Amino acid sequence: MSTEDQPLPPGTQTLARGLAVVRAVADGATDLRTLVERTELGRSTAHRLVQLLVREGYLRTGRDGYTLGPTLIELGFQALHGNPLPVVSRPVLEELSEQLKDTVHLAVRDGSSVLYLDKLPGSRGAEMRSRIGHRMPLTRTGVGMALLLDSPHEWESLYEAEAAVDPELARSDDVDAFTARMREYVSSQVAMDLEDNEPGIRCVAAPVRDASGALVGAISVSATRPYMPAARMRGLAQVLSRSAGRISAALGHKAL
Repeated sequence: MSTEDQPLPPGTQTLARGLAVVRAVADGATDLRTLVERTELGRSTAHRLVQLLVREGYLRTGRDGYTLGPTLIELGFQALHGNPLPVVSRPVLEELSEQLKDTVHLAVRDGSSVLYLDKLPGSRGAEMRSRIGHRMPLTRTGVGMALLLDSPHEWESLYEAEAAVDPELARSDDVDAFTARMREYVSSQVAMDLEDNEPGIRCVAAPVRDASGALVGAISVSATRPYMPAARMRGLAQVLSRSAGRISAALGHKAL
């Protein structure tokens, strides 16, 4: 049973409703009517929760409607810097960015999604839709596939769940082809986004491990197709593996 499917602990319903309001605003609900539709709360309940969240700084209101507030920015900053992974990774990411001139990402797994912790945009003019704090499907991104290298028992279910909500995915590939790709990526310990997530954007990614050997994150380099021919992607596989290895070593991982 996933965390989302578990029943709420007793006495936490109001908290859960408040969190649902914050999540709805984060997903683009800017007015009370949309909030009510997204959260399925009563209008008066949603309004009361918004008032409290605004007072405490979790939300704010203005000309553009509801937006996330400064308290969340403060807490997010503290959470980010309380995690050693972004701190340890940053120098390596900066080095990759300077060397390659392409977009560099650091991400972790959050449920069935990729959560981006850091992003250094490339200098070749193309801007990817990823951003820090943004989530994307695991099976569609290079970092997502890298994060799944140790989880073959989940490949089919995650892929099929994504295909169910994205008809384009179902048409572009099938689950057998996806699992065959993943087996190749396990062998090389490098994953590749072959325009799976964004048309014209390709990516090479590698996993990051901690002292226990657990897969705790992934880094990637992304660029438009003209800058990512197959030969360069093969060369970048070694570059990403070395860089991910340096981050893993800083986290206490000892390669065999």
